Amino acid sequence: MNEEEVMCLYENVASLTNEMLTAAREGEWEKLAELEARCSSQVSVLKHGEAPVPLSGALRERKVEIIRKILADDREIRNLAQPWMEQLSLLINSTGAERKLNQAYR
Repeated sequence: MNEEEVMCLYENVASLTNEMLTAAREGEWEKLAELEARCSSQVSVLKHGEAPVPLSGALRERKVEIIRKILADDREIRNLAQPWMEQLSLLINSTGAERKLNQAYR
């Protein structure tokens, strides 16, 4: 993979994480999950295809900027999703408890 292709993939990941952040802000959890799968696919391509050749100065700085943006978006997504995940966990656990009670009193 050449420098341009690598940078294009990083830009794609940044764009997807931005869309993920928007979905999290709007509480669109299914859309967030779909975008997360697409993002994961792009990251996998980067992991397996990015050459260990150092980028030139301007490209390296841009890559660092993109990575910082991706990490900031990820942090905010996690902060927004955490309460939803806790509610989901409570719901799942309470449903399991209800089933056990129902089975115990049959």
